[in-house]
Amino acid sequence: MKNRKGTVLIVIGLLLMVAALLLVLYNVWDNYRAGTDSDSVLERLIPQIDGDPVPPGGRWTGDRKDADGGRISEYEYPDYELNPDMDMPVKNVDGTDFIGVISIPSIGRELPVSAECDLDKLRIAPCRYSGSVYLNNMVICAHNYVVQFGPIGNLRYGDEVVFTDVDGNEFRYRVAQVETLRPGEVERMVKSEWDLTLFTCTLFRTTRLTVRCEAIESN
Repeated sequence: MKNRKGTVLIVIGLLLMVAALLLVLYNVWDNYRAGTDSDSVLERLIPQIDGDPVPPGGRWTGDRKDADGGRISEYEYPDYELNPDMDMPVKNVDGTDFIGVISIPSIGRELPVSAECDLDKLRIAPCRYSGSVYLNNMVICAHNYVVQFGPIGNLRYGDEVVFTDVDGNEFRYRVAQVETLRPGEVERMVKSEWDLTLFTCTLFRTTRLTVRCEAIESN
């Protein structure tokens, strides 16, 4: 009887070890798949991004004479400066709309950002959770894949974050704060004074690792 019980316990232990190994292998494969998928999107998205955006504050386009013969300088201004409430433009890759690319040099990340957020899109790339880069209130979320937002907990004060929209406009930020929020603290996540927020789940999805960023003023 004791031998039979011992055998059962050994079998159960082996099964648990196999299950744990399979889980580890799945996580490794899923991280690899996510990296491959986001790289594939990035490869096709970047060529679609405008390479000659109007700089912040406008661009001189020439002079003209007024009715009295005086000279008037004319400028072209970025659309988002003229209308900050505008919808962020998108480019489509494989049926999904993307609003731009986020780059975090200190952790070696350059990733496409989906215009909308759902579980299928999160398996491929970070997604806009709320807000707009033009209104200085955008929130971006991603899975904690090693190849995506998994390392954002390593960010430190002053680290640079760059977001480039599909019109080629570049917005620069620096990390100001890293905090942990509970899953139910949605309002605190999206309604804040920060110009850009990045977040991902922690292990076992019990909390949200949150990186707050402030805009770097253009010269």
